[in-house]
Amino acid sequence: MENEAGKGRERETVRRITCICCPMGCELTAAVNFRGEARVTGNRCPRGQEYGKREMLCPVRTVTTTVRIAGRENEVLPVKTASDIPKDKITECMNELAKVAVSLPVEAGDVVLENAAGTGVCVVATRSKGL
Repeated sequence: MENEAGKGRERETVRRITCICCPMGCELTAAVNFRGEARVTGNRCPRGQEYGKREMLCPVRTVTTTVRIAGRENEVLPVKTASDIPKDKITECMNELAKVAVSLPVEAGDVVLENAAGTGVCVVATRSKGL
């Protein structure tokens, strides 16, 4: 649900968001005004407040996928970003990872791609794989 406040009042964008920070799954109402100030209601813990604001101002996600293994036609290695990246950088990150082919052996935690999509975040292996 997106909504803008009417004429004569401050304009704001409002969204309903389900919080994913804890098992409660609070239904948040998050709004951001024309000055870029966010407010959140419906949260039952402080983490929900921060999650709602972040979703309105700069949503981020952890990317999980696979990359090719050099010299092994039908094998892939599971990888993920070491931390969250901006949501609008996911496609660029995936395009970069499509060009990656790792050489074995690989240990879980090894860096597969540095500075994914210019975010400063590395992509790391999530599983070890020997020769």
